[in-house]
Amino acid sequence: MLSIFSKKVKALFVCILVLVSANSFSQTSPSPEARIKDQGITLPDPAKPVGNYVSNVRVGNLLYLAGQGPAPTSQWRGKGKVGRDLTTEEGYQAARDACLRILATTREAIGSLNKVKRVIKTLGMVNSDPEFKDQPKVINGCSDLMTEVFGETNGKGARSAIGIAGLPFGNPVEVEIILEIVD
Repeated sequence: MLSIFSKKVKALFVCILVLVSANSFSQTSPSPEARIKDQGITLPDPAKPVGNYVSNVRVGNLLYLAGQGPAPTSQWRGKGKVGRDLTTEEGYQAARDACLRILATTREAIGSLNKVKRVIKTLGMVNSDPEFKDQPKVINGCSDLMTEVFGETNGKGARSAIGIAGLPFGNPVEVEIILEIVD
């Protein structure tokens, strides 16, 4: 009798495990690559260095990405200072465009955005008028995109948003990011 009872308990336990596993699988969120596709996001060409540096460096499971401004084809390329030449909202869009280049460079470096475990650190530099005070709102353009692509937990990391006197090519923003990656 004990043998029959233990077989039934074992069978019940296996059924519960199968149901829990199936339920967990069905509730997993889409991958970063799927999110990009679902949202209709098109990545620009990966950035190529314009000086004596490389676009990214991998150290262990960290990927350091060089600063990126909006792509050469972006409407925000070379548009000047936020708070003088551009509004906060336009600066936000420029930061989002710069972050698209970060994503394209990341994909080229590691093969798939699905290998990104989480955003570790973002440094956002805003070419801003001396009186402009909303640099964090501008860099949200990048941070919001990273959250859309990598999720609420993995897409947010530590961040700095600073105003500076100028950027290469007269760009309104430049963003650099450190990512944790998995193989």
